[in-house]
Amino acid sequence: MEGEAKFCPRCGSPLSMAEVDGRMRQLCSACGFVLYRNPIPGTGVLVEMEDGIVLVQRGQPPFVGWWVLPSGYIEADESVEQAAIRECREETGLEVELVELFGVYSFPEGPVHSGIVIFYRARPVGGVLRPGDDAQDVGVFPPHALPERLAFRTHREVLARWARARALAPPAETAGVTVRDARPEDEERVMELLPLIPPNANLGPAELQAAARRFRESLAMDILVAETEGRVVGFIALSFAPVLSGLRALVDDLAVDPAYRRQGIGAALVEAAVQRANRRGATHLLVDTSRGDAAAQKFYQACGFRVGEITTLRIR
Repeated sequence: MEGEAKFCPRCGSPLSMAEVDGRMRQLCSACGFVLYRNPIPGTGVLVEMEDGIVLVQRGQPPFVGWWVLPSGYIEADESVEQAAIRECREETGLEVELVELFGVYSFPEGPVHSGIVIFYRARPVGGVLRPGDDAQDVGVFPPHALPERLAFRTHREVLARWARARALAPPAETAGVTVRDARPEDEERVMELLPLIPPNANLGPAELQAAARRFRESLAMDILVAETEGRVVGFIALSFAPVLSGLRALVDDLAVDPAYRRQGIGAALVEAAVQRANRRGATHLLVDTSRGDAAAQKFYQACGFRVGEITTLRIR
């Protein structure tokens, strides 16, 4: 295999292939050293400024001329946080402060080496935006106008998630709205809002009683309500299902009082659901957009979801 070592780094004897721990690996028959090939760690930074995200146009192979987030490998003598700040300074000229961990992504397919990349959100605290020595250009792009040529699968996935989160961010009009967990006293109001969802329009008394019972008793469902001036004006039901590959979250029911629509309340509820699913450890959020009315489907489409089907948002 191209790139394989020929001699043992411990004793200098020739290496040969042998099955170790269920995989074919390079093994030294003289001293027993096994050459394990582990992923190389790297870091990337989402620098938010001027209502957009900072991207770098690559000047070196691979993907010359394509756009990426400021990123690079971690040096042996630095922490991942130090590497993120250094790479951002070298590639964009900006001094940044890390805000939060955005996600950890694997790229076993390469390029070149298998690796993992640890992404942080950051904000600029100094410096001047300029391209580094190995870059063609650097720029700030709003979420609705990202470049078409984005290099690396992990960067594309992270940017798509970031853009969708920005689309879901509640606007200024929702400043007086509080999204919180439903309480027992909210049951009657939630049952009043439930038939606003088209498939629920013809629920009979027995079905509403069953829904109220699930509201009170279900341990696999989180119900969040939007409240303004002491009145519940919307809710979202978030269910959780463990699968072999992790935990999935499903938004099945979302309703907003018609008198309070077009005020960002639906977006606030969906964003709260994303945050709750993330805190619970879910890797994906599934949304059944077919259950919404025309206004809801228009909202889902604006958020980047495919309407008329169960669509998936990767959370982590």
